[in-house]
Amino acid sequence: MNLQHAGIGMTSARTRGRMIERLRTKGIRDEAVLAAIGNVPRHLFVDEALAGRAYDDVALPINYGQTISQPYIVARMIEVLRNGRQLGRVLEIGTGCGYQAAVLAQVAKEVYSVERIQPLHERARKLLRELKVRNVILRYADGSTGLADVAPFDGIIMACAAPVLLDALKEQLAIGGRMVLPLGTAEQFLYLVERTEKGFRETRLDAVKFVPLMGGKQ
Repeated sequence: MNLQHAGIGMTSARTRGRMIERLRTKGIRDEAVLAAIGNVPRHLFVDEALAGRAYDDVALPINYGQTISQPYIVARMIEVLRNGRQLGRVLEIGTGCGYQAAVLAQVAKEVYSVERIQPLHERARKLLRELKVRNVILRYADGSTGLADVAPFDGIIMACAAPVLLDALKEQLAIGGRMVLPLGTAEQFLYLVERTEKGFRETRLDAVKFVPLMGGKQ
């Protein structure tokens, strides 16, 4: 990742250091995840008018009714996804602005990320190219069906909430793989889905609030 493009001031070691310490205080312990988040220039992934809040632990709008998740949620989900292991091939549903994909790229060998809103897909592609993130493959597609042509995945992570667990995504998880996703409508919870040789195991984690999963392309 080319951090020379990251600008001045808001990307200072002190500013990012404060964000990382807030994540530690909230319980994030995976040093690889903390380092990855500290290394990604989050202010580049939001509108210039919001750049001053980029390192606050809040979700921010990125247009088209979508948001960039708060750093804690990104860290929490990737920490659960990793579970202390090196990730191979990962699928992300909901590229959005590309921020989470950029973080995932530092803790996984290969990241496939799907976005259904074309302007967001194009913007993320341009920014990740400028940052020289080379192990992320972006797809403009309906993420609700996953990417069967490049499955199975060691990890699947969703940046939008499905009303129920989708069988198509479960079946694209490798044995030994983990999927982290929000489920629900009015009330949402983060879930961990693990695939073993005997089947699937689901664990409910935290209460969350995500934009809903939508089908089709826009």
